[in-house]
Amino acid sequence: MSRTVEILERLIAFPTVSKDSNLDLIHFVQDLLQSAGFAVVRIPSPCGQKAGLFARLGPELGGVCLSAHTDVVPIDGQEWPSDPFTLTQHRDRLHGRGVTDMKGFLASALAMAERAARAPLTEPLSLAISYDEEIGCVGIRQMMPTLAPLLGSPRAVIVGEPTSMQVATGHKGKVALKVTCHGEAGHSALAPDFTNALHVASTFIDEVRALQVRLAGGATDLAYSIPYSTVHIGRMSGGRALNIVPDSAELEMEFRHLAQTPASEILSELNEIAQRVGTAFGNPNAAEITQTNAYYGLDTSVDDPVVSWASQMANSKETTKVAFGTEAGFFAAEGIPTVVIGPGDMARDGHKADEGVDLSELAACDAMMDRILTDLSA
Repeated sequence: MSRTVEILERLIAFPTVSKDSNLDLIHFVQDLLQSAGFAVVRIPSPCGQKAGLFARLGPELGGVCLSAHTDVVPIDGQEWPSDPFTLTQHRDRLHGRGVTDMKGFLASALAMAERAARAPLTEPLSLAISYDEEIGCVGIRQMMPTLAPLLGSPRAVIVGEPTSMQVATGHKGKVALKVTCHGEAGHSALAPDFTNALHVASTFIDEVRALQVRLAGGATDLAYSIPYSTVHIGRMSGGRALNIVPDSAELEMEFRHLAQTPASEILSELNEIAQRVGTAFGNPNAAEITQTNAYYGLDTSVDDPVVSWASQMANSKETTKVAFGTEAGFFAAEGIPTVVIGPGDMARDGHKADEGVDLSELAACDAMMDRILTDLSA
């Protein structure tokens, strides 16, 4: 495991917060993979300040693809006992921004990639490495037009998000929305004569809360800690001054939906809410909904052969589903059998100060990589 920790130390030292460039890390990873004999394709972001990679070693048909993202969440407002971008060890845990989410998995995959250079591969090993996952899987969506034909038809994709090394077969899909609420500006002394955009917004919020109650009583999947689809309003803004009736307000919201509850179904209900709110305020356009982002859910059947194979590779008898989103749905949408497996516990460490990962889980990930390498060399 020493090589994995050595690579992880290098990865943590790159402060790849989503708002910043990841190119220095990409240079390092590209050099490592090319030195190991991989054919590497760099996939630049539209802005040119970031990039992803696709790398392949071995024959063309079948094989396994390991997927990881390079960006991490900010450290702003968090109190760390040491430099977040310097890997530190305390007893049986490693600490640093991204060790769990998800540079620990990436380090293990890269260390295995070096070992693969000396293995008699009978099937290909590939790595898909992305950017801007933490802001809503933006990078993988931008990469897919180039990445999809490069992927070929691997028999499995493993997305290395933290699952405590259990095999995760699903997560909810997500749609992010902006709701623009319209009112009429006027003097606050005459407030009843004007439509207050914040009142429009609050009425919309009340309707969304009622929608959540309906969703909680509808379709369920007990594999999730919250077994139903959810709606959430995370931000509200509006108004210019205390003595001016607000003529506009804005809500930022999302919904996370089960596989059996299509995104279109919840979006239709939200549009109906907007129509009702508009009618109540005498303006059909009083609440306008705009989609700002979305990513696929994942719903791999436990009966799919990829699940039994992944369970053998991870030495894990149980499957799970995770509350957070991943890039896995984008690979599944290409028809590739996909699961999520990685070291670390998102609830314990994800996005938190002093983020850590147990050395035992990193060792378990390395052991999984060895089994995969043996499988690809059979």
